[in-house]
Amino acid sequence: MTTIAVTTWSLEQTAPTDLLPAAVPQGDVRAVRSEVPSPEFSRFLYASVGGDIRWTDRLGWTYAQWLEHLDRPGVETWVAYDRGTPAGYVELEAQDDGVVEIVYFGLIPAFRGRRIGGHLLSYGVARAWDLAERWPGRKPTRRVWLHTCSKDGEHAMDNYRRRGFRLFDTKVEEEPESATPGPWPGAHPA
Repeated sequence: MTTIAVTTWSLEQTAPTDLLPAAVPQGDVRAVRSEVPSPEFSRFLYASVGGDIRWTDRLGWTYAQWLEHLDRPGVETWVAYDRGTPAGYVELEAQDDGVVEIVYFGLIPAFRGRRIGGHLLSYGVARAWDLAERWPGRKPTRRVWLHTCSKDGEHAMDNYRRRGFRLFDTKVEEEPESATPGPWPGAHPA
């Protein structure tokens, strides 16, 4: 089996003032919270955004696993829409002691390069900072963090840094090389 070296970077913000918002893109671009847990919709977003950058860890999840994950208090999915069409998403997950992880973030390939990503990330980070306001009993957010890796989109790290995230850890591990699954065979060829 062939392996590849994958670098994973962990980044954080420790105060709401760390967020450096991107400009709002022109046109009818909106971010809306998907409030009804929907495994079908979440799997569509996951496969469509991550298919060309080797997101594979959730592809084998059952409907019940998706539902269990999405139905947990403090898990939120915020979806960017461009003229009514889903363009990408950010998934937030509240953790212990006022920590919120940006678990997934990205755009469907057809929407990349339109300045939607910086706006969606800015919006998602702002929602991470005010997450406790929507979930009674949660401690106020004191830290927002995420990780990205060398398999992610080529502009991911720059976007995170431009939004005010700071690097706090780097790891390099060998992983089995896998084909990009795409949302369907032949989608968005490299």
